[in-house]
Amino acid sequence: MIHINLLKFHYPEGEFRLHVPELTVERSEKVAVIGPSGSGKTTLLNLIAGIVTPLEGTVSVGDVKVSSLPDVARRDFRITNIGFVFQDFELLDYLNVIDNVLHPYRITGALGLDKEVKERAAALAQEMGIGDKLRRPSNDLSHGEKQRAAICRALLPHPKLLLADEATGNLDPANKTRILDLLFRSVEDHNATLLAVTHDHELLKRFDRVIDFQDFQGDNDSSQTLTDTE
Repeated sequence: MIHINLLKFHYPEGEFRLHVPELTVERSEKVAVIGPSGSGKTTLLNLIAGIVTPLEGTVSVGDVKVSSLPDVARRDFRITNIGFVFQDFELLDYLNVIDNVLHPYRITGALGLDKEVKERAAALAQEMGIGDKLRRPSNDLSHGEKQRAAICRALLPHPKLLLADEATGNLDPANKTRILDLLFRSVEDHNATLLAVTHDHELLKRFDRVIDFQDFQGDNDSSQTLTDTE
């Protein structure tokens, strides 16, 4: 599902450098990514989603070389194929919860918004425990509620790839388990792939494998280190 080869990236300012010689995530895998803050885990998710592009190397999702697509094609590919749970939610303050969840359907013709989609959005929100908050402005929600709204938005199009950046980071233990169950059930039901950044090591045993991201910081030429969670 994901294949990265000889990737190099850095931002115009600062000393941060990311070098990933090779990384592969197979279809239907549930993979956790761990590593110290600032090592580039969020940047990696942005590269896979095509939000930013590498300076060198390639990023492919399925049969599509995302790193080679023009801007509009990258956006449409991301919206139709990738569900992204952002660490800072990326909800729009001027929209209520249901309109935030449906927002991807309204910014591109690549997705069709109909009654079935709206009903599915409401059902997802109910499963997430925010079904009674659909008409509230998003900035009236707690951090945990915003996180659950962001997860609803990511899951709604039934993406083949789900990227989660600390998706359970703002949740209490009970909701953390419930939300992770929902994420796993969604990817299993739709034969999807999950790549999740997390600092919560208690969750790692639930993933198929764990990637230690520390090996990809700077100009380290070593191949990826995988930690078997079984």
